[in-house]
Amino acid sequence: MREALVQDWMTCELITITSHTLLPEAKRLMQEKGIRRLPVVDEGKLVGIVTWGDIREAWASDATSLSVFELETLLVALPVCEVMTPNPITVTPLTTIARAAQLMLKHKIGGLPVRDHRGRLVGIITESDIFRMLVQGRAA
Repeated sequence: MREALVQDWMTCELITITSHTLLPEAKRLMQEKGIRRLPVVDEGKLVGIVTWGDIREAWASDATSLSVFELETLLVALPVCEVMTPNPITVTPLTTIARAAQLMLKHKIGGLPVRDHRGRLVGIITESDIFRMLVQGRAA
């Protein structure tokens, strides 16, 4: 039996945003689609990833003397490029699930964008995908 590969378990139907997408729109998309991370793509190139934690941290910042109203006014005009992780760690479709899991553990992240041999974004593999693989494997 061959080792499980990222291509067998990754999510291929991606929802992406650009680096100029405003924070409230990214937050709305995540809530509406029930996802916790969005790849950031400019002109067809992966430039970053923004997570629910990134957005939550931006909204919950106590390190300011601004009023809640002033902070909210600033945040609604903030592009995700200000809070995203640039140049995220990626894997290929042929990366093993074990290697992807090792990278997630080592870097304390919950998902990895998947790029093909040409560097195009083709999917995302998340901890949820890996849990799904483990559960389905046990049921078989």
